[in-house]
Amino acid sequence: MSREKAYLQMLESSATIQWNIAMILEAKAVEAEKVKQWTQHHIHARAFDSHEEQLKETISIHEVIVEMVEGLTKLENGLYSNLKAVLGSGEEGGDGGEGFGGMSGEGFDFGEDSK
Repeated sequence: MSREKAYLQMLESSATIQWNIAMILEAKAVEAEKVKQWTQHHIHARAFDSHEEQLKETISIHEVIVEMVEGLTKLENGLYSNLKAVLGSGEEGGDGGEGFGGMSGEGFDFGEDSK
């Protein structure tokens, strides 16, 4: 298989993965709306014996959401690496991996390192 065909196959696979991610996010948005409605009706002071129990429940819900977002971020960073390899391959002399608007090879920066 030629290099061009391999790159084209990588791009097609990336597009398919992006479509699937979009479908996952759409389903997650519907699920999040249901969770929001449930939370608004069940996570209130009257439903718990103490404020500490209420806080623990809300933190556990938040942790699940954060884990999902972290997983999707890792997936997107992997796709970014593949696209960078394909799209950056045609450049002569290279610009040090700054082809995507100045993003470095580590993927997307969400500000964690600057704190």
